[in-house]
Amino acid sequence: MTEPTPPAEPQPPVPPTPPVPPTAPAQQPYVQPQQAYGYAPPRTNPLAIVSLVLSLVGLFTWVTAIGGIVTGHIALKQIKQTGEQGHGLALGGLIAGYVIAGLGLLLIAFYIIFFIVILGAAATSGNMYY
Repeated sequence: MTEPTPPAEPQPPVPPTPPVPPTAPAQQPYVQPQQAYGYAPPRTNPLAIVSLVLSLVGLFTWVTAIGGIVTGHIALKQIKQTGEQGHGLALGGLIAGYVIAGLGLLLIAFYIIFFIVILGAAATSGNMYY
């Protein structure tokens, strides 16, 4: 006969499974960020640009330098009141306008003095041909 098998040793109890950690929420699809509405970059005063352009054109036409001076002063006043950008442009237009207008006035004064001297020299020389 066969021998009876000895009784099996009792198995140690199985420890309980640890709790499953919470899973991360599903990843959101990529969306490009949108710029906030209502944002506008600071505006440059148009008269400041006009002042600089007129003053620089005054290098060739002298008269427009005076317009650059006038618009430069108006632009500086508006920039001070409204907080717009363009202070440097208006200041550059003013400086260039004053320098160019001053050089133009010196040139006109030189021409006047030159012609007075030439006419005076011609009048005092005895060689007048009639």
